[in-house]
Amino acid sequence: VHGKPKPQPKPQAKKSDKQPKMTKAQQNEMLQEKLKQQMEEKMRAAKAPASAPAKPAAEPPKPPAEVTKAPTAAVAAAPAAKAPQEKEQKPPAPAAIKEKVSEEAASFENRRKKEVKRDPRPHLNLIFIGHVDAGKSTISGHLLYLTGMVDDRTMEKFEREAKQKNRESWKYAWAMDISEEERDKGKTHETGSGYFETKERRFSILDAPGHKAFVPSMIGGACQADVGILIISARKGEFETGFERGGQTREHAILAKTAGVKNLIIMINKMDDPTVEWNEGRYSECVEKLTPFLKGIGWNPANFEFLPGSGLSGAGLAERLDPSICPWFQGPCMMERLNSIPVQEQSPDEPVRFPIQGKYKDMGLIIHGTNHSGIFQTGEKLTMMPVGKEFVVDGIIHEAEEVDTCFPGDNVQLRVKGVEEEDIRAGFVICLPALPVAASTTFTAQLLLLECKNIITAGSACVLHVHALIEDVIFKTLLCTLDKKTGKVLKNSPPFVKGGETVLARMETSQAIAVTTFKTFAKLGRFMLRDEGKTIAVGVITKVFSLDES
Repeated sequence: VHGKPKPQPKPQAKKSDKQPKMTKAQQNEMLQEKLKQQMEEKMRAAKAPASAPAKPAAEPPKPPAEVTKAPTAAVAAAPAAKAPQEKEQKPPAPAAIKEKVSEEAASFENRRKKEVKRDPRPHLNLIFIGHVDAGKSTISGHLLYLTGMVDDRTMEKFEREAKQKNRESWKYAWAMDISEEERDKGKTHETGSGYFETKERRFSILDAPGHKAFVPSMIGGACQADVGILIISARKGEFETGFERGGQTREHAILAKTAGVKNLIIMINKMDDPTVEWNEGRYSECVEKLTPFLKGIGWNPANFEFLPGSGLSGAGLAERLDPSICPWFQGPCMMERLNSIPVQEQSPDEPVRFPIQGKYKDMGLIIHGTNHSGIFQTGEKLTMMPVGKEFVVDGIIHEAEEVDTCFPGDNVQLRVKGVEEEDIRAGFVICLPALPVAASTTFTAQLLLLECKNIITAGSACVLHVHALIEDVIFKTLLCTLDKKTGKVLKNSPPFVKGGETVLARMETSQAIAVTTFKTFAKLGRFMLRDEGKTIAVGVITKVFSLDES
């Protein structure tokens, strides 16, 4: 087409081999051979003794333009053979290669765990627990105000709005209770969060709901906390209501201990109430009743302390009590006590264990929770167990600020990509793809039965609370009962167990969950069982069966 010659048939193509192109190829081949001989002469001259320098070789005929570049480059490379010693020095020694590989590996590890300018002050997660209306949200909000995390203008706004609803005493609580329903009823429904800092430390606040209907939310918060602050109302009648059987003072103290809270501060609140008026006798009464109870459920006296105070006036929170109003107490204020609590450093070399507390959408998909161990960074690929779904961390938000790295103990929000919202559930555990948590439906556990309305037999069903997970579970097999103090087997294969007994049992969930043994990782190996709105047992996982074994 357009003057292009027609393709020749095969026989003519063979004839065309005898065209001048063959002659040109022969010419190039001849020149290449001559240049090869020249190179050999040069190499022989280089090997000859220095006293007898080689005669320069005759200059070869200038080759055609087509073959000049390649042979010239080859000839230029020939002088490298003149100095064998230099040739031996150029390749790096095996030790140097090994050192370089080690440097590259270290560089990669440093990029993965790059050193970020992190605030050197220790960080603690606090949870405020106690009976409904004890003053948890008021104290939380007042601490935020006293430490400058809530400014005067905002607090004046809260005070003005609370006054319009005839709830002036709720102004500090509104710093934590942000929903209209919580503000209208004066009851916390979900675990609220906040942040404040002192010169010595940084603190994240978790404000747990006190009503018994919202205990599951309290458990989710307690599983993230390092320190519990148990708020007790000293007002006449309120302490008794919270502490009697069925009150949340008892249940919250038990659940906090089971969830792994290490230290407990008990604040006797509302000491300025007209029914109390900083009476030492009322304070002593509360302390004397609470101390044996706390010891009985496993709290070490060295790990809990009592403080008097008032959340509404702020007395005893940031400054020590004025001797004019409380001459009988010369101990520290709450802030002093928080700054003196020993902090257990967590190793960043442990595998990542991040139970997901929840999810929401805000300019992308966000999941939130507390990282219990290990570190990871923006851009890193992680996986969710037990489903094994991989995703990429697109951003890390810690205390309303974008950061590059998530450290152990950080309560953060993660912006993620590569995963859909329906693939994520509260209770899934984020891990490194190479070091995942096992997925299982069956595990063996040692349990302490609390106040059970009914006896427990094989097949009994209840609700399992472990880290951020809530899942239906049944007692598959009752293996044996144990002595509480010695752990010795009392009876094998009991037909049933009742409140107050310690039992070793095999449990089975309706679907796969991500847990470990208590010995392997305590935060993922302790749990609570609830039934009909009450906590019926607490326990630890002693063995996890793989899905194949299940």
